[in-house]
Amino acid sequence: MDNHPDKEAFLQLIETNKGIIFKICNTYCTNAHDREDLAQEIIYQLWRSSGTFDPAYRFSTWMYRVALNVAISFYRKVKASHEKIELTEELPLIAENTNTEKEENIHLLQQFISELKELDRALMILYLDGRSYSEIAEVLGITETNVATKTSRIKEKLKQKFASHQ
Repeated sequence: MDNHPDKEAFLQLIETNKGIIFKICNTYCTNAHDREDLAQEIIYQLWRSSGTFDPAYRFSTWMYRVALNVAISFYRKVKASHEKIELTEELPLIAENTNTEKEENIHLLQQFISELKELDRALMILYLDGRSYSEIAEVLGITETNVATKTSRIKEKLKQKFASHQ
């Protein structure tokens, strides 16, 4: 336990960066129960691995890396157990019965992103969060060039999905 930060300081860091956990849970889980389980597992793993955090880097970058690894493992476990994940369930960030084109497009974008492979989904979460290519590369453990290439290809794929949907 000597490697763990002060409990209050840790909880404050989690509170300050809780949006990262919400984004990842909403992207990798469609039902509330799974989102809660995943959030708890992410926080547990963050605490467990808190001794490995290097203060020379941003906490949010390290948090993304841990949270995405937990989410991908969680997703694979769900997939391996043959549980069906319904993509028709509304994500909690979207109000039901939305009528505006912008809200419909946001819903479609969330749906299309949820259909991507795990690494691509993680990349898009980071990209849409405004993270730099270098930070995305650091979190995902790939090169900046690979980030740029994948981002470009995913954006093109999403554009095609939007075009075919209309």
